[in-house]
Amino acid sequence: MTADAINQVLEAQHPALFRSLSALGRRTFYPQGIPYQAGQARGTTYNSTIGIYTDGHGGSVPLPSMAGAVNLPPDEMDRAFLYSPVQGIEVVRQAWRQWQRREVDEVLPSTVPVATIGLAHGLSLMADLFTDEGTVVAVPGPFWGNYRQTFGLRRGAELRSAPSHVNGVYDPQVVEKALGELPAGEPAVAILNFPSNPGGYSPTVKERQELVASLLRIAEQRPLIVVCDDAYQGFVFVEGVPRRSLFWDLIGQHPQLVPVKIDGATKEFSFFGGRVGFVTFGLQMEPEAASALEDKLKCLLRSTIGSPVALGQMILYQALKDGKAQDEVAMIHRQAEERFQVIQPALRALDPSLLRPLPFNAGFFALLEIPAELGIDADAVRRHLIAQYDTGVISVGPRFLRLAICSVAADALVELVRRVEQGVRDLAASP
Repeated sequence: MTADAINQVLEAQHPALFRSLSALGRRTFYPQGIPYQAGQARGTTYNSTIGIYTDGHGGSVPLPSMAGAVNLPPDEMDRAFLYSPVQGIEVVRQAWRQWQRREVDEVLPSTVPVATIGLAHGLSLMADLFTDEGTVVAVPGPFWGNYRQTFGLRRGAELRSAPSHVNGVYDPQVVEKALGELPAGEPAVAILNFPSNPGGYSPTVKERQELVASLLRIAEQRPLIVVCDDAYQGFVFVEGVPRRSLFWDLIGQHPQLVPVKIDGATKEFSFFGGRVGFVTFGLQMEPEAASALEDKLKCLLRSTIGSPVALGQMILYQALKDGKAQDEVAMIHRQAEERFQVIQPALRALDPSLLRPLPFNAGFFALLEIPAELGIDADAVRRHLIAQYDTGVISVGPRFLRLAICSVAADALVELVRRVEQGVRDLAASP
């Protein structure tokens, strides 16, 4: 299909999504080039379409030293060492979809996930598809700094932010406040990251309900793409706080609200080196529209990375196919929760005149605010901690320090907090 034909399908069946497309998003379509033609020829006796060195019969020819490092059945070994389809390996896509939907009502629609090289790549695809120079992107703050590069630097979008917490309480209207005044009908994008990085927070049931209501008010005025960055999904440590993605709460809520789920194996499966992510849309799509949207994603994938990494996908598939993933992931959650329980008393004991923890109930991080009245720059504290206390933290803006509890042993967390507090105390006492 041509770009015009694809656009006509999307405009007719999903007008809010179509109206939100960037200029690049409207131009994209999957050309009938080598991968397309090779796909049509799959299964032929004499297949000389694609430039993969094989055994002459479609099998891979890995170096023995490399094959010896990968313990996979022969047919899966071939999949791991040959090119992945541009949209991802089908059995992996379907297995990930089952994983996503393991506790989700069958009536909620979602597309078959498209594979990416990690979650940052999935976010980059959304930036390409939906943002142009000046497109407004609402991001509750403080937020992960790479959003600036992905949406602002690369695409020229205008990132607008508002505090996610006011006086220590989560603000469900944060996206409305971040968007500010926009002309009615102008499409916008919102990025929601729960549990959050750097904040380590996930909304309660009531807060989520109020957040959804706020997003629906926005959708009354304009097409709204809601990108759910679900990197840390499941890492929730407080009873009564939902574990499942907000993505599922948004599906079908408003014809002008388009939820998108960005997730993957990086944090959920502790597979940081695998670089396997996915993009899923929360829409009820007829086959023609689903194919049209996937065509656009495939074009962006093909023109940037060629195809996602097959080896990472097939390693992930080993965890997904044997039914052990849920128990194994739960073990990682228990370890993370142990660290959360250890650090909580230390955070509560901090001198509030030096450091004030933001609410922290989930994820990998604790965020500490340096009181404005101290006049101390967070990056100065960060450098002081390295130089004087052999301790590394991340500075976020001028007044926040991020502690990654995921990367510190449980028995070292209290000492970590002590050193950070002492570092602030040192600078507060200096001229």
